[in-house]
Amino acid sequence: MTDSIQDIYITGLVNARAVETQAIQLLSRQVERLENYPEMEAVLRRHITESEAQRDRLDHLLEELGTSNSTVKDMVTGLMANMAALGHAVAPDEVIKNSLANYAFEHYEIATYNSLLTLADLAGHASAPAALKQSLTEEQRMAQWCADHLDATTRRYVQLRVSGEKAGV
Repeated sequence: MTDSIQDIYITGLVNARAVETQAIQLLSRQVERLENYPEMEAVLRRHITESEAQRDRLDHLLEELGTSNSTVKDMVTGLMANMAALGHAVAPDEVIKNSLANYAFEHYEIATYNSLLTLADLAGHASAPAALKQSLTEEQRMAQWCADHLDATTRRYVQLRVSGEKAGV
C-alpha cells in the first residue's frame, strides 16, 4: 500500500495537533504548581495560550484538507503529558526537571514544524506556510527562553533549597 504525499502530510498535521494537546496539558500541570518562580509561571501561561492558538491553526489546516484531528491521539498524548508532570511532581528538583523537559520538548516541536513546512510544500498546500511559520517562530522563542533562563532557574532553586525554603516549585 502506498500513501500519497497528502496522506503523509495529513498524518503529520494530525500528529502535530496531538503534540500541541500534549504541550497544553504538560504546561497546565506545571503552572498549577509554580509558586517561587513567578516569571516562569507567566511565560508558561503565555505559551499555553500560544499552544492553543497553534492547535487551532492546525485544526484550520486540517479542515482545509477535508479532515480533522484524531481524538484517540489527543487523548493518549494528553495522558502522557499528565503522567510526565506527575512523575516530576514527586522529585525535590521538579522545577529543574521541568525546565530540562520543556527545553527538549520545544526543540521537538521546532523539528515538527520544520518537517510540516517541507510536507506542506511537497503536498502543494499553499495556504499552510504562514500558519506553520508562525507556530515555528513561537516555539523557537519559547525554546530560547528556556535556554536563556536555565541558569537563573537553577540558581534560584539552589538558593531556595540551601535556605530551607520550598524550592522545587
